[in-house]
Amino acid sequence: MFSIERCPLPDNALLNKYDCPGVYADCYRTDVIGTVTHKEFVVSFYTTLLFKLERTILRWAVSKPSSDIQAIKLADGSTDTFAAWRVEDRCENQLLLCDFRGRTRSWLMVAPLETGGIKKTRLFFGSAVTPAREANTGKFPLGFVFSMLLGFHKCYSVLLLRSAKSKLKT
Repeated sequence: MFSIERCPLPDNALLNKYDCPGVYADCYRTDVIGTVTHKEFVVSFYTTLLFKLERTILRWAVSKPSSDIQAIKLADGSTDTFAAWRVEDRCENQLLLCDFRGRTRSWLMVAPLETGGIKKTRLFFGSAVTPAREANTGKFPLGFVFSMLLGFHKCYSVLLLRSAKSKLKT
């Protein structure tokens, strides 16, 4: 399997409710050898150097600071807010976050996997962008800015998942 690949959302994904017409939703996956807990994945994802850059931007651009300690609390379920997000839903192996404006979702999931007698963990990362209603037309387009940034978003999603995977392997 290629290191990171785009794939359909798993049937049990908390993000599935946003995989519908008019909403942009994506899902990426990768496998790591060994057992990775959901907590380990969430902490790894939100404390990578790449994501710390995003956290810095959020601190300055929208006054939504965060720390590694807050990422750990998010992962262990002792807080429902982190930087610009709040927990929308969670279960044993998944976390679904909604941004403070209610437009984007971020989703993380782990799933055990065994191939050829080797225990692995499949890591999933997905996003959803919901459209906002245009006041003058009443329509719900995703918008020009999102359309312009879609290519960047896809590359950035792959890099985020690759960074988390690399951090878990060290």
